[in-house]
Parts: sequence; C-alpha cells; structure tokens
Amino acid sequence: MSKTRVLYVEDETFLGKIVKESLESRGFDVVMEDDGANVLKVFKQINPDICVLDVMLPNKDGFTVAEEIRDLNEDVPIIFLTAKTQTDDLVKGFSSGGNDYIRKPFSMEELIVRIENALRYKREGAGIATTTGDEMKLGKYVFHQIRQTLCIDGTERKLSFRENELLKLLLKNRDKIIDRKDILNLLWGNDSFFNSRNLDVYITKLRGYLKEDESLEIITIKGIGYRFVMG
Repeated sequence: MSKTRVLYVEDETFLGKIVKESLESRGFDVVMEDDGANVLKVFKQINPDICVLDVMLPNKDGFTVAEEIRDLNEDVPIIFLTAKTQTDDLVKGFSSGGNDYIRKPFSMEELIVRIENALRYKREGAGIATTTGDEMKLGKYVFHQIRQTLCIDGTERKLSFRENELLKLLLKNRDKIIDRKDILNLLWGNDSFFNSRNLDVYITKLRGYLKEDESLEIITIKGIGYRFVMG
C-alpha cells in the first residue's frame, strides 16, 4: 500500500523540520518546500495526495499558491496553516480553494486528524451529488459541478471548492432538512464553533449567489439545520 504523499510548504525552518519528521514518523511521505514561488513546480513533479500550506510565504503567499493549484487540480485537499485569525482571512482562504484552516500554534495530533478528515472526505465526497453529468439546471441558473461554476444570463461565477461541495450537498438533499452537524462533519471534519461560523459564512454567500431566482431558497431551520427548496 503506497504512502499518502503530502506537499508541505513552510518557510520557518525549525517548525518545518519538526512537522515533516512527525508526519513521516506516522507513515506519511512528505515533500517540503519553503518558497511560494516554487510550489507549483513541485506540485506538478510529485502530484501530492494533499497540500499543507503556510499562508505567509516568501515571494508568493499561500492563498495565491492555492488558487494556482486549484487551476491544475480541483480535488486535491488543501489545508492552510496560519497565525491569522480575522474572518476576512478565513473567507479568503476558503475562497482561494482551501478545504481547512489551522491556527498556529497547533498540535501534531490536530494536524494529523485534519489531514485524515480531508482525505476521507475526498474519498467519500465524490459520491455526494446524485445528479448525472456535469451540468444541472437550477431554476434560472446552470450549475456545473465539475467546473465549479454557477451561470445565469451569460454571467459565470466561479465557485470555491467548499462552495461547490456545499451546493452539491444541498442539492442532493433538496426539500429535506439537513442537520448542521452533518454538514459540518462531512465538509469540515468536525462541528466546532470555529467551523460552525465558517458554515454561516458559506450559507450567506450561496444565498447571495442564488438571489436572482426567487424560487430557490436555503431555509434556516432554527436549532436544527437547513432545507434547500426549488419552487
């Protein structure tokens, strides 16, 4: 059985050495890079199973690197490591294609759990959508699940990976109530307060994207979850 290959990008040498050795001791195959400008080249060479990116990098920040990776590969999980805590930074991270976000300082146990959750979701998430093919009619919109776009009247909006997966999940369960905890555990790996706030942000964003068609509604069921209806 082949090892899980991790592309780990970190410019703090001491921290990077500790994390790399710790992951390798747990059976991961780790390739480390310390310069944002070189990440895409390394990514193409090793085709990793998952990427762990520091946000503050020399020459090119982690958000920009993630966007470039997403242009090449829509499915590889991306986890950000950062000392930043502002909501705008979290939104920017997920919008650039990130799947998860870990604040520094962090424990190795937390990082390993997040990696395992992201990999498990990648394996299981492929079966979330029940529709066939890439293109789905969604009221006045056309939703391209593989291309991760939402189109209306000739205008195309590129969705982030997390936005795309959340919309797919809502569609699969349309007209049914989906528990918040189920969404959080499937898309984020746990139902922590931090991730719960992120879900609120993503629900608000999707509502904004779909506002041109009044027949589409994401209804909040207070204290329980959400129901997506197509009138």
